[in-house]
Amino acid sequence: MLTWNPDPVAFALHFGSTTVPVYWYGLLFASTFALGTPFFMVIFKRENKPVDQVHDLLFHIIAGTVVGSRLFHVLFYNPDFYFAHPAKIFAIWEGGLASHGAVVGVLISLWLYARRFPEQPFLWICDRISIWAPACGFLIRLGNYCNSEILGKPGDQPWAVVFTRIDAVPRHPVQLYEALCYLLIFLLQLRFYLRHTSNCPPGLLFGRFLALVFGARFVMEYFKADQSTLDSAWALSMGQWLSVPAILVGVWSMFRPALWNKTENDVQSRNCD
Repeated sequence: MLTWNPDPVAFALHFGSTTVPVYWYGLLFASTFALGTPFFMVIFKRENKPVDQVHDLLFHIIAGTVVGSRLFHVLFYNPDFYFAHPAKIFAIWEGGLASHGAVVGVLISLWLYARRFPEQPFLWICDRISIWAPACGFLIRLGNYCNSEILGKPGDQPWAVVFTRIDAVPRHPVQLYEALCYLLIFLLQLRFYLRHTSNCPPGLLFGRFLALVFGARFVMEYFKADQSTLDSAWALSMGQWLSVPAILVGVWSMFRPALWNKTENDVQSRNCD
């Protein structure tokens, strides 16, 4: 059994008499964009896209991530509290971001981005984002672990962790389980992209991302303590309910090119007959 009791504050910034704490979670969250910028610059250069548009892309992703993840947390994870205290909806520095909402928010922002830059179609940009997105999940779950949040259910495994800032109960370190899943998915997505860039049908990488990430999320929910105020009333957790549509869309997106090709071949066969 292990114990975990780090200071969630990495360091503090001092501005005269004002002290601003900088949290490990915030650093890891911000690193998803800081590291994503050179990553996408390499992708854009590799595929002969204007590298200077990466900053426009990152702006859209940041806006979609923050707005979407916050709204989903408010609506699906603790609606009673936020409807009773609406001013708290904007207090994102107090925590509360839902990954399912981040995906929805980013998709909307990418649609808007693709309208500005038609030479980068919506599915093309979704496929490229789907390479890096699992790495973002990896870094964010490490941030959750540093913050002693998104706790696992009690367990008696040798690797169970006591989050002493919270209680004295040994728990599954589900944040690390999930982080490792996302790291593996990132490596699989990157390997697939590097090997199949020239013949990868639009939407395939995006479908793989949805199916793999939210399939892993569905399984990991069995190891988590209740996250939503509604969880105890249902057989599945809120995270699982929200993962099901993403998994279904991902599977459809993965097999869509084959279905379209089959339809086109059937039409051609009928025309020949």
